[in-house]
Amino acid sequence: MADYLWFFIVGIAPFLLAGLIIYALMRRRKLTSAEKVARDEKTRQLYEDNR
Repeated sequence: MADYLWFFIVGIAPFLLAGLIIYALMRRRKLTSAEKVARDEKTRQLYEDNR
């Protein structure tokens, strides 16, 4: 049983992890121009509030 677990950890798990990372990177969405402007404005407001 321990041999199978070791095979999974060393042989299969890295491929599963790489697949999950690739999937997450492919699912990322680019921000629209309006979203970028809103993000930048909120960031400026946060910096001004903390002064």
